[in-house]
Amino acid sequence: MQHYRRTSHSLYDIKYHLVWITKYRKPALHGEVAQRVRELIRRECQKLDVEIIKGHVAKDHVHLLVSVPPKVSVSKLMQHLKGKTSYKLQHEYRRLRREFWGRHLWARGYFCATTGNVTDEAVAAYIEQQQSSDRDGDFTVETE
Repeated sequence: MQHYRRTSHSLYDIKYHLVWITKYRKPALHGEVAQRVRELIRRECQKLDVEIIKGHVAKDHVHLLVSVPPKVSVSKLMQHLKGKTSYKLQHEYRRLRREFWGRHLWARGYFCATTGNVTDEAVAAYIEQQQSSDRDGDFTVETE
């Protein structure tokens, strides 16, 4: 059975695969720093009511599979994760401040892909099968 989450006014299953890398792809996330990154990511996700399904901190990048509430955009989530972790890590680990000058631990941008149990084709076929009498291209309106 599919795992749906709830808010006071919605039922949802919104999952993203997120990946972001260190600046210059430097292998700086190891040992105590990697564990601290994991702890900070968990804390930020908890603040935004984001459920971490799976995660991995590699030496030069982070992978996350997360379930995100509808009120949180991907860009807002990534802004929080990259911003807070970079700020905290550079203040706690002096070597990172020297290694990543200009206060940028993470490279610009990130990868994001949605996941789901239903393909785009299945959703399109379901929508196509709905009763409709007003057709305008690929967008129909049920009139009765």
